[in-house]
Amino acid sequence: MASRRKSRERALQVLYVCDLRKQDPDAAIEAYYQTLHSEDDDFSRLLRDRFMEELVRGAIAKKDILDEQIGKASEHWRLDRMPSVDRNILRLAAFELYEGKLPYAVIIDEALELARRYSGDESVKFVNGVLDSIKASSEKPAAKTSLTNTKS
Repeated sequence: MASRRKSRERALQVLYVCDLRKQDPDAAIEAYYQTLHSEDDDFSRLLRDRFMEELVRGAIAKKDILDEQIGKASEHWRLDRMPSVDRNILRLAAFELYEGKLPYAVIIDEALELARRYSGDESVKFVNGVLDSIKASSEKPAAKTSLTNTKS
């Protein structure tokens, strides 16, 4: 079984391919596995990384919502002007934040590690700032109108 960090790296690679080639996530996942091709089909099936697949499919399925959050959080940066690697690191992390299965600190640490490894120092700062902004906006209390409407 692959480590979650390795799964995130793989997910970033597949998301990058989906983004650049405008490819369906299932096709990109299968293409990724083809790069690991083995003569033994049983061995190939054992290599499947379910966590990576969940991250890719989830980030693509929620892409519009995630891109909206990222767009609002990244002042003065349009999504289409961001480097593809940074954009997909943000999508991956925003998806994990959206899912809420892990603590924020773990998600941001993993995203920053991806940025350090696959991007540059400026990207690490950028990713950190955007994710902090997304987290801060998600912590805002619900509108009071929704609370007052339930008392009528």
